[in-house]
Amino acid sequence: MIAKWQKPAAAAVVLLALVALPAQAQKTKLTVYTALENDQLAPFKSEIEKAVPEADIEWVRDSTGVVTARFLAEKDNPKADIVMGLAASSLLLFKKAGLLEPYQPKGVEALKPAFRSSDGSWVGQDAFLGVICFNTVEGQKAGLEPPKSWADLTAAKFKDKLVMPHPASSGTGYLTVAAWIQLMGEAEAWKYMDALHQNIAVYTHSGSAPCVQAAKGERVAGISLDMRGAREKTAGAPIEVISPLEGIGWDMEAFAIVKGSSKTELAKRVADWAVTKAANELYSRYYAVVAHPDVKNTPKNYPTDAEARMAKVDFQKMADDRERVLAEWSRRYEAKAAPKN
Repeated sequence: MIAKWQKPAAAAVVLLALVALPAQAQKTKLTVYTALENDQLAPFKSEIEKAVPEADIEWVRDSTGVVTARFLAEKDNPKADIVMGLAASSLLLFKKAGLLEPYQPKGVEALKPAFRSSDGSWVGQDAFLGVICFNTVEGQKAGLEPPKSWADLTAAKFKDKLVMPHPASSGTGYLTVAAWIQLMGEAEAWKYMDALHQNIAVYTHSGSAPCVQAAKGERVAGISLDMRGAREKTAGAPIEVISPLEGIGWDMEAFAIVKGSSKTELAKRVADWAVTKAANELYSRYYAVVAHPDVKNTPKNYPTDAEARMAKVDFQKMADDRERVLAEWSRRYEAKAAPKN
């Protein structure tokens, strides 16, 4: 009796496998260059593939500076189909080099104006801000009050107690340097960074690392990502997340279709998803400021004054100045850069 029942069951398994094969064969690999955090990759892949079942998302992930440099190096033979979750200032560089395929996704007009490019060459997803994570316990030991301004970080008591992201590796690092230049004027900004450099212990290659180090008490303060600060404080770290009075730098994570991709039509379907309210609700799990005006999800312990302190930033200037500014920054401060893995 067992043998009689086994044969139909085995046949059914084979039949189901054969039925499944065409569906699997219809999936097309889309190579997506990104600077999204590692813990965001699986949720993003899942949601994209639910919305666009034909897409098989393959991430190529690294920090903002590394992805930017790699993409530009491949300009004569692009390997990516889409760029997603990368700084808008980087995408402006790609646009200038003629590497992006303009496309206005369906529904893009519903997004906040600041998150829309006029020609559809890129579309913003969310904003990330550069703030200060200050460890109150370690600060008290060192006789330091929480800083209120960027200028406060140049006090002699902060010597070797600060950490910030390397601007060539980290989007958070570059937006911070670019904001200082735009807020202070370039000559004064370099004077400020010269003074700050005396107090920096190390320049990390991650925008989150400085806040993590401050949260652990390894440093008194770190210039870091806004959302990482809120997350570390919510997890119980004795830190204050501070938006300096002069204003804070910020950039947008954005997406764009790569010019010359053989999968442009499928990439457009992913772009259509990326501007939806549902996509923005996904972004809001990780960022307090997103492109869709109807999506708000301010996380616990997020600094209430952060959005109001966002500096008026010229993203095109950030993009145009990037190579020159990074070369000068490295000439002055590279000696304290963390070793690269």
